Amino acid sequence: QVQLVESGGGLVQAGGSLRLSCAASGIIFSTKAMGWYRQAPGKQREFVAGIIRGGVTNYAESVKGRFTISRENAKNTVYLQMNSLKPEDTANYYCNELPGKLPWGQGTQVTVSA
Repeated sequence: QVQLVESGGGLVQAGGSLRLSCAASGIIFSTKAMGWYRQAPGKQREFVAGIIRGGVTNYAESVKGRFTISRENAKNTVYLQMNSLKPEDTANYYCNELPGKLPWGQGTQVTVSA
């Protein structure tokens, strides 16, 4: 059974940092391209960052230079380091395989105050 469990969200002031984690089970994690997505209230879920098997990464324009995605295959975990957070980064953050074909987890809420 596939399970994705996100953690690390919280309330932070603008300019602050958070590190999100996503633990995966039920998949051969090391073979998967993984990504982070987010969904703000009233908006569609959007891509934030991705990392493929070779460690190559890509980012949405809105987070380039501020967010960093990484993975630790030995722990079946993908991370998202978020720096210089802005109020517009407020959303529920999810991880998934690229392009999001696995069952979605609950996500972790990130709230950035002005």
